Amino acid sequence: MRLTTKGRFAVTAMVDLAMRQNRGPVTLAGISERQRISLSYLEQLFGKLRRAGIVSSVRGPGGGYNLAQPVTKVTVADIIVAVDEPLDATQCGGKENCLGDKRCMTHDLWERLNEKMFEYLASVTLADLVAHQHGKPVAVLQSWRDADQPAAKPAIAVAA
Repeated sequence: MRLTTKGRFAVTAMVDLAMRQNRGPVTLAGISERQRISLSYLEQLFGKLRRAGIVSSVRGPGGGYNLAQPVTKVTVADIIVAVDEPLDATQCGGKENCLGDKRCMTHDLWERLNEKMFEYLASVTLADLVAHQHGKPVAVLQSWRDADQPAAKPAIAVAA
């Protein structure tokens, strides 16, 4: 199970937009050039983001996209859901028919992983990601990294 390029590109493009929106509407051509994401692909993604109410578009000269909500309110989960990115570790898409018409033995494990992934992604905002890009420590990202570090091995007492 992994996040596809659709979700990764959408989040990357939204961070780019959030970092630049205070200067006015941000063009997809600019995001495309900076992030090396196909312009036509960005147009598809931003159409979905606009329909979800996450971004708004400005037409005409000097036009582009703005966030439709504050950076502190838009989460990574919001972005991924808006572009129809499935976050599902189960083989059955949650239908509980992993083994033909029956649940597999590990269905609950994968379903719980889905919940944890969504909880984490819903806890990370665009504001967090922008701050991280500016080199500021971000608690939700830092705590995740710290948990990824190998723990010191406990000392083993040997009885004589």
